[in-house]
Amino acid sequence: MTSQVQIPENLSTITRRGVSRIISEEDFTAMLRQGRPLRLKMGFDPSRPDIHLGHVVGLRKLRQLQDLGHQVILIVGDWTAQIGDPSGRSATRTMLTHAEVLENAESYMRQFFKVVDRDRTQVEWQSQWFGEFTLANVIELTSRFTINQFLHREDFANRYSQNQPIAITEMLYPLMQAYDSVVIESDVEFGGTDQMFNLLVGRELQGMMGQTPQQCFMMPILVGTDGVQKMSKSLGNYVALEEPPEEMYGKLMSLPDELITSYYEYLTDVPDADIDEMTQAMKSETANPMDFKKGLAHRITTTFHDNEAADGAQSNFEQVVQRRDMPDEMPEVALAEVYGLPIHRLLVQTGLASSNGEARRLLTQGAVELIRTDGQRTSASMGDEPSLNPGDVVRAGRRRFVRVVE
Repeated sequence: MTSQVQIPENLSTITRRGVSRIISEEDFTAMLRQGRPLRLKMGFDPSRPDIHLGHVVGLRKLRQLQDLGHQVILIVGDWTAQIGDPSGRSATRTMLTHAEVLENAESYMRQFFKVVDRDRTQVEWQSQWFGEFTLANVIELTSRFTINQFLHREDFANRYSQNQPIAITEMLYPLMQAYDSVVIESDVEFGGTDQMFNLLVGRELQGMMGQTPQQCFMMPILVGTDGVQKMSKSLGNYVALEEPPEEMYGKLMSLPDELITSYYEYLTDVPDADIDEMTQAMKSETANPMDFKKGLAHRITTTFHDNEAADGAQSNFEQVVQRRDMPDEMPEVALAEVYGLPIHRLLVQTGLASSNGEARRLLTQGAVELIRTDGQRTSASMGDEPSLNPGDVVRAGRRRFVRVVE
């Protein structure tokens, strides 16, 4: 088994690119040089069914280490997902039923294995060990830590200082995640910087229980398409792995220019030297950032679809967004289904907006347009009740269209 593990020639590719912090980098590097297969733990909380590009930063690192011969162990948090972990959120999360957890887990793993090699991944469900836990086990586990230690976690500390509720069950979450590391004898655990506290609890618990403490490998937080906040589905600034190619490509083209190089660094295998050249070219204004952004969008769309789909998405973007032409194909809606509807309800009814809130936001931003059969374009505003005819088109945002038919 040891002979199958490769020692990377360039350690910085593993330890620096797309990495925020390793505790401890020195120990982790020494373990890589030993040439033995490491047990790499990645746990996920299936409270949501979708994976977006923010998750891919860590998954790519797992795949790099898999390709060197190391063992990925995926922990399905079917037990902790029923508790809920705030991790930077300002409120207690709602518990899920086990059926909801299983449904989300199936969707999550389908997307997870778009990046990580399924054949070289060991999947473990927490219920295998927590299903047999007794109250005595829980008390023994909780006796190893203090409330004071847990109140040093940033989100707990903030909520405590603001007199916001913290459920006792939430205090159990880091302990249960830590116990996972003990059960599988994790060598390295992966997570975002917002998971540092939980990873360190696992490291400490292993030491208490006579194991070699795991290394904590933390990836940077990917900024979303708004260029401001962490990529998140709830904030609407995300790119999901299972989005249609046109939507994926279009969202990536909406990135602010200052995020181009970080997306190349975290989400592609483009050499560092090439990324440095892009950075310099944009800084000196000797190249158009749009060209680099198109290359990025095409590369990522190809990764999760294929080259033909990426080519089609690029052509659609150039036609619809750059030349402001209408797409050759678009969804259709019968006139009878939308006749007399206020514009915000029409947007939701046709799927141009996912909610009334999004519809209002689009209308407030002036991002809704009516395109008549004679080519005349008019902007729509909140409160409008547009009179539509067969052949008219409604556009929301830059890339969503629907045509009215008889």
